Amino acid sequence: MSIANSIEQLEYPESDGLTMGETDTHRRWMIRIDELLSYRLREQRVYVGSNLLVYYEPGKPSRFVVPDNFVVFDCEPIGRRIFKIWEEERVPDVVFEITSQSTSQEDLVKKPLIYEAMGVREYFLYDPTASYLKPALQGFRLAEGRLVLMETSADELSCETLGVNLRLSGYELLLIDAVTGDRLLTEAEANKVSAEEERMRADKERDRADFERDRADAELSARLTAERRVQDLEDQLKRLGEIYRPN
Repeated sequence: MSIANSIEQLEYPESDGLTMGETDTHRRWMIRIDELLSYRLREQRVYVGSNLLVYYEPGKPSRFVVPDNFVVFDCEPIGRRIFKIWEEERVPDVVFEITSQSTSQEDLVKKPLIYEAMGVREYFLYDPTASYLKPALQGFRLAEGRLVLMETSADELSCETLGVNLRLSGYELLLIDAVTGDRLLTEAEANKVSAEEERMRADKERDRADFERDRADAELSARLTAERRVQDLEDQLKRLGEIYRPN
């Protein structure tokens, strides 16, 4: 039996078997970041994953990591149950971890070493409560094979791979397009904005139509008034002519 066949006969579980649950805040932010990135990258050949077991060493099912959110470029955007980097021939390009009390040490110590060895290009940590991570938003970028802590610029971190800036507004994490300066939206938010813009456009068109109708009515009224005045003047001239007509 070949080594490749023996590797593929190994079982790679879809769950890490841990029973520890996530807080509502942690779960909401995982979902939100997944929706923001999925909508932004929807027309590209990019896989956006969340809370998925990523196996990074063939033949060793115990060698896995579970990123809260990750993005893999040049990768089919199809549903997966697990992610094996040797089968995909890709590694996550960007990883996001939502730090909590139970994950802070792993996010700061263990996972960076794994992501560094895998070749993850950018790694971001976010603590929605600002209780376990100081500062609450941190980023690392791969440089010469090492994940190096990023320096913040104007309270922002730049994710060069995604072309977005990360900024804290209070405790809330904002993802902002680095070119346009627009906030990234989920599909639901974008549809809501589109509906609101359509409503405002319809209101504007209706107001314009009302204005044009009122202007046309005013012009018609002014023309009729002018015509009546001309007619009145003509009638007066006619009467005056009759009065002063020589006998």
